[in-house]
Parts: sequence; structure tokens; C-alpha cells
Amino acid sequence: MNPHFLPPCVPLARVDDTLAQQGYAVLDARSVQQWLGVEPQALAALQPSWDDLPSDRYLKDGGRYRKRRHSCFVVDGDAVRQVPHRAHWQPVEYNALHGGMQRWFEPMDPAVVAMPAWQRLLVQTAAATSALKGRQPWYIEAHQFRIDTTDGIGRPTPEGAHRDGVDLVAVYLVGRHRIKGGESRVFEAYGPNGQRFTLTEPWSLLLLDDARVIHETTPIQPLEPDELGWRDTLVLTCRAGGFQGD
Repeated sequence: MNPHFLPPCVPLARVDDTLAQQGYAVLDARSVQQWLGVEPQALAALQPSWDDLPSDRYLKDGGRYRKRRHSCFVVDGDAVRQVPHRAHWQPVEYNALHGGMQRWFEPMDPAVVAMPAWQRLLVQTAAATSALKGRQPWYIEAHQFRIDTTDGIGRPTPEGAHRDGVDLVAVYLVGRHRIKGGESRVFEAYGPNGQRFTLTEPWSLLLLDDARVIHETTPIQPLEPDELGWRDTLVLTCRAGGFQGD
């Protein structure tokens, strides 16, 4: 059995400095709750929506292991505005597998978007980006993902180690169910150093300076051969000036 390397969590007071110094930072769930200013039950109320994600129809490897929803927002300080539903698009230099194509995913449930905890997730993630890059409006794409073991193996990042072409990537682990694998790996984009660890705690967080690091998550497998397992994440990407593809 592969060991779990513990995530290198930092104190909440050090998150901005750590992100600026090394290009990534990890927070445990309790720190995330304090960071957001929400109670644990407010975040738990978001989780059932991951049980209602449509299948991803665009996987070029023919897999059936990914489900997702996607919505876009502009956040300026404490002001959050959801924009009309739009395609997700990335250039091929950032996503060699699925780049260069317009991918239309089903939008997030309006009831989820209206929850106060959802608004706090957007505002605080944007604030972390402003602390790193300077205050300005942030164009945020929100991706709800479920990677499961329908095919025996699920690939959270089928494109491999990559950058996303944005300013900041926030990966919130929402939950893991009866799986092994799913190790997070972060590497310097222009250097030899890297880090590997496994997020296991619901609502723990990995923040990434997309200009400085590349990242991937290793495949997942079920704990037992005939059972279904899954890994749920929320990925928020923040970009200055507009959405990719504008």
C-alpha cells in the first residue's frame, strides 16, 4: 500500500507569506473555516450538490470517471457577480489533451450559488489572489468535480502535470470515499523542486500560484475491487482581466 504523505499545512497567519515565498500553500479544514469565517455546517451544506453532477462528455481518453459542473463569476472586493453561462476554454499550451475546444458543462445549482458559504468561498479566494498579485477584480471559474472508479481507475488530471493559464488555482478537497491514490503533486515550473502529499480532510485547501508551479493529482482506485469510490473537489481559478477565451 502506498503511504500517505501528510500535507504541509501552514498556520493561517502564514498563508499569504507562504504562497508568495514558495508558490503554494496548504490549509487544514479548521484554518479554512476560520479563513472563510463560516461554521463547519455551512460548508457541509454545500456537499450534497456533488451527488448531482452530470457526466463529463469531453474526455478524450473515452473515460466515464469524471462528473462536473462549471459556472463563472467576477469578484471585486466583497461584490460577487455571476456572469451568463459560458463555455470553459483553455489553450493547448496549458492543456494539451483538452485545450483548444469549447466545453459546455452544466452550470452550478442556483440554490448552491445563493448559499452564504459559497459567496465566502469566492470572496476569500479572490482576496488571497489580490494579496499575491495586487487588488483588482478577479474572473473566477468554478468547477465542481467528482472523479470516481467506474472504470476501475479515475484520473483527476488526465492532462498530466500542468498549469492552468490563470493567476491562482484553489483546490478544495470536498471529500474522499473508499479510494486509494489521489496524491497531490506540486513542482516548480522552472526548477527542480517538488512536493507530494495527500489531502484527506474535507475542506482542506491547496492554493497555487499558477505562474510559478505546475500541479497534478495521481489516479484513484477503489479500496476493494468491486466497490465504487470517488474523490470530490472544488477548483476555483482566478484570472486578471477576463476569462480565457474572451
